[in-house]
Amino acid sequence: MNTKIKTVVSFCSLFLLLALAPASEAATLSIATGGEAGVYYPLGVGVAKLLTDRLSDTEVTAKPSDASAANIRLIAEHETELAFVQNDVAYHAVHGERPFREPIKNIAMIASLYPEHVQCVTVRGSGVKTISDLRGRRVSVGATDSGAVAAILSAAGIKYAEINADFLDFANTALRIQDDQLDAGFILAGYPTAAVMDLAAKKGLDMVAFEDELLDKLSAAHPFFAKDVIPAGTYDGIVHDTPTIAVMAVLICDSELPDDLVYDVTKAIFENLSELAPVHAKAEMISLDTALSAAAIKVHPGAAKYYAEKGLKVPEF
Repeated sequence: MNTKIKTVVSFCSLFLLLALAPASEAATLSIATGGEAGVYYPLGVGVAKLLTDRLSDTEVTAKPSDASAANIRLIAEHETELAFVQNDVAYHAVHGERPFREPIKNIAMIASLYPEHVQCVTVRGSGVKTISDLRGRRVSVGATDSGAVAAILSAAGIKYAEINADFLDFANTALRIQDDQLDAGFILAGYPTAAVMDLAAKKGLDMVAFEDELLDKLSAAHPFFAKDVIPAGTYDGIVHDTPTIAVMAVLICDSELPDDLVYDVTKAIFENLSELAPVHAKAEMISLDTALSAAAIKVHPGAAKYYAEKGLKVPEF
């Protein structure tokens, strides 16, 4: 076989191999969010779209879940790569504190997002005005293993045996209140929350206030809690400010994700925040200035690299 024929054969063979070779598969990531009636899910859908659009060869999807504690367990079991959680729950996870039986080693923080408020919802005329009034009442304490609600009840001196407790998500809490099957329910989410807005449109809604003494006790015992208020007019028919407590919603990830990938995720989010603004009102509160606020666990090295480039001091744990 002469040289020219060999060259043609080699070229054809290479062409055939390239034609038959499978195209490189895009990386796939998932974000564990929360119930569809809360803030996490629509925000997660927006973040997933942003990342899919902005990161080459990467497809990101958002999936509903049972929120913070469940999301951390999903990462621990490598069933999701990213998740929205509350900063206090993340702290309890890495320290093996309730509701976790042992430390969760493979979670890392990407960013603080926005404050989340404890909304204790009731109906007008229920007689439930303050947290102390919950004794003897039918109360949804949120999703199973809600550490924040457990801390609140403990600080108020209320034992679970003193209330008729039910463990319900946002949507079912609102539905049970609407159907007069509950006297009150805890919803820990950024306001306005879709489930509460819908309830306010159908029922004479009211919010349960935290007493000053309880707020002082909570903020002193738990550094992740901050005193705050839910402003009058947030929901239809509620014309008074409601003193309450807040935590931070944070985006976390599997600490085993590559540094370059997490760097790209962090950069894509903070350099395209305008794309998240239409998703939910809470998205407007996400800012590079508060990206490390109330950090309770280690920051992933990939995210830390981005923040260092922007001149932010990354906390160490």
